[in-house]
Amino acid sequence: MICYDKLFSTMKDKGLTTYQIRKDNIISQSALTALKNGKNVTLDTIDRLCKALDCQPGDLLEYKPDTDNI
Repeated sequence: MICYDKLFSTMKDKGLTTYQIRKDNIISQSALTALKNGKNVTLDTIDRLCKALDCQPGDLLEYKPDTDNI
């Protein structure tokens, strides 16, 4: 399972709001909603966020094993 908690923490630290993401068309509203709900997004979405936040993918997401399905 991919967790995006680090993304929202990085956004807060760097002063990037969801409003700015939508206003500047960094990623689509559907991609933003998917991130908020912990759903899958494309690498293009991760790429755009990395560019906007000047960071690496590991600064935005983290893998957490799904212990329910083991």
